[in-house]
Amino acid sequence: RPNVMIKIPGTPQGLPAIEEAIAAGVNINVTLLFSVANYVEVAQRYIRGLERRLEAGQDISQIASVASFFLSRIDTVVDNILESNIRVGRLRGKVLENAEANRQMVGKAAIASAKLAYAYFQEIFGGERFARLREAGARVQRPLWASTSTKNPSFPDTYYVDTLIGPHTVNTLPPKTVEAFRDHGQVAETLTQEIDLAREMMEKLGELGVRMDKVAQQLQGDGVEAFANDYRHLLEAVEGKRQVLLTGVMARQEVALAGFEYEIREVLARFDKSGLIARIWDKDPSVWKQ
Repeated sequence: RPNVMIKIPGTPQGLPAIEEAIAAGVNINVTLLFSVANYVEVAQRYIRGLERRLEAGQDISQIASVASFFLSRIDTVVDNILESNIRVGRLRGKVLENAEANRQMVGKAAIASAKLAYAYFQEIFGGERFARLREAGARVQRPLWASTSTKNPSFPDTYYVDTLIGPHTVNTLPPKTVEAFRDHGQVAETLTQEIDLAREMMEKLGELGVRMDKVAQQLQGDGVEAFANDYRHLLEAVEGKRQVLLTGVMARQEVALAGFEYEIREVLARFDKSGLIARIWDKDPSVWKQ
């Protein structure tokens, strides 16, 4: 369907599936991205899928895709590592400087990762390789920022919104964050600011013993397992309902309204006169009985 995207995780197994789906003309939401390197792989697969489709003489102007980067989850894991470093350092009598260096990096990993990923987005989709596809009507694969509600109460409630604004991006926000940004958010193109500082932060995290590749691997594995569990539960529910139907416990019911036509018309007329349907839409609690 032209207005539907299916989700494929950006895992090693998912990457070839992404390329195949794009080449087949299917809109894809590439999900569960946690690292810059993984994002680059996904963007290249999207482009390769479009190239294959174009080489086959097929239309590429209607293909849409997003690359979903999950942010607050990154900070949650990285910040736990940093806090652990501080506790271990305190136990071992390490100097205060090391503890302070860890504290300064709390809440920095996700936004730094997003800014570096966006820099690659500009490079990849502003480059010569994609130019040929753009001329044929191709759309860029838009970076999508997910998991953008603030988990750490010490961070501003628009922390993952104010800092992630740039052309061709999507930010998926829960209602509370939408209202917070509407009230006091700052509108500015922030994704292209302080890119060098973002690189420095990633280097500092490495020096502090944070392996971002391992963090991304852990988060992606957990995300895939959560998806798999949901799917298993769905299949189990369908099979359970199927078995109930096969046993005949739930007998088919038949209802004839002919004998109640007068009463039904009377009730519908009463509903119309009292504006009941409009009151339901207006969430009027007096509609319902005690």
